[in-house]
Amino acid sequence: MAQQHQSVILDPPLARFLFGDTRLAWLWLPLRIWLGWGWFEAGLHKFNEPAWMDTGAALQAFWTKAVIVPEAGKAAVAYDWYRGFLQMLLESGSAPWFAKLVVYGELIVGIALIIGAFTGIAAFFGIFMNWHYVMAGAASTNAMLLVVGLVLVLAWKTAGWVGADRYLLSVVGTPWQHAPVRIPRVVSDPMEPAHQP
Repeated sequence: MAQQHQSVILDPPLARFLFGDTRLAWLWLPLRIWLGWGWFEAGLHKFNEPAWMDTGAALQAFWTKAVIVPEAGKAAVAYDWYRGFLQMLLESGSAPWFAKLVVYGELIVGIALIIGAFTGIAAFFGIFMNWHYVMAGAASTNAMLLVVGLVLVLAWKTAGWVGADRYLLSVVGTPWQHAPVRIPRVVSDPMEPAHQP
């Protein structure tokens, strides 16, 4: 019988150091707080605006501008399928409830990033919102926010270490702590069936 071998692909040493070493948690802290504050501030500004929280008129105006295809020049939305998605939201009257979703999403992502709670998940949802803003033609600071969010997703194990994740992740656990991967036994005789030990 041949010896059992595990197929594990290790991260390069630099990636392990940057994204898995808790000594670099202090590197991610200012980026995390900066990004979190940006989301929180944007959500707080909208939270105090009736055009966002009462009528959704601000979001409806944004969508209306985004779906316009001008006679000359380029449209704000580059992809027809995304323009169709925004048009569907406009026609269905979704702006009032969707505007609240945007506001609360920005606030929750901001707070989670500032306190370092579920940092990777919060950064992922921030990226998701940034992607939609960019797709709708709002470049602004969204590209930079998206890149910083992506870095925090990559560093999710340590980005919240100086924060709530240090305690939350140990209490909640992570998938690899509870479900070890079972690697089938390698056999030297092709006629012998492979089975789990």
